[in-house]
Amino acid sequence: MNQDTSRAFGRDPTRLVLVDDHELARQSIRVLLADLPDIRVIGEASNGREAIRLCGRLRPDMVMMDVRMPEMDGLEATREIKLSYPRISVLMLTVHDNPDYLLEALKVGAAGYVLKDADRQEIIAAIRRVREGDSPIDSQLATRLLKRLASEVAAQEGARKRPDSAGIQQLTPRELEVLELLKLGRTNRQIAEELYISVGTAKNHVEHIINKMGVSDRTQAVVRALEVGLIDFSGS
Repeated sequence: MNQDTSRAFGRDPTRLVLVDDHELARQSIRVLLADLPDIRVIGEASNGREAIRLCGRLRPDMVMMDVRMPEMDGLEATREIKLSYPRISVLMLTVHDNPDYLLEALKVGAAGYVLKDADRQEIIAAIRRVREGDSPIDSQLATRLLKRLASEVAAQEGARKRPDSAGIQQLTPRELEVLELLKLGRTNRQIAEELYISVGTAKNHVEHIINKMGVSDRTQAVVRALEVGLIDFSGS
């Protein structure tokens, strides 16, 4: 990829912090991304506490976060980062593909995940998708995770009691359609194709949904919508 390709992304390079307690793992990712003009590694940390401090000092666009680390693991660090710096996206780097585990990552605010044994193109694509507002999670796995959450919410609430949705602005009919497609893990391009709208319009709808629901990314919008009963998985 050359500089012209970088300009085609229409923005400055994604400023990325790598967090992993293994130096060789960080070096591997750093080398993998070194020749990409649209992604720039600006810092590294070996545990969650260091990651939080780096986020406060560098304010990166994104953190690629390992899960198991000493002092503070990736899940707790992600929770703290999203609370303190909600505009920073967190992409989990993990060896775990268990739905229960991945659900915990989503619930603390992760925008997506990539497996450590993924190939180079998958890792690069995951970073770019998060920057574009997508969630790099396999659509079938995402559906399984969100169904699990829906069941969990229903069991916890009982008697059809739902969390307060007063803080959520009313969504338009079109936004509700888009939310239903987000529930199924659709990308902006797939949403555009299914609703016969432009990709830019689809992206705008997704951004409006995120803003109205007071969350930081599309995955959290679906989680919140499930919690307050705006959507469910009956008939999915």
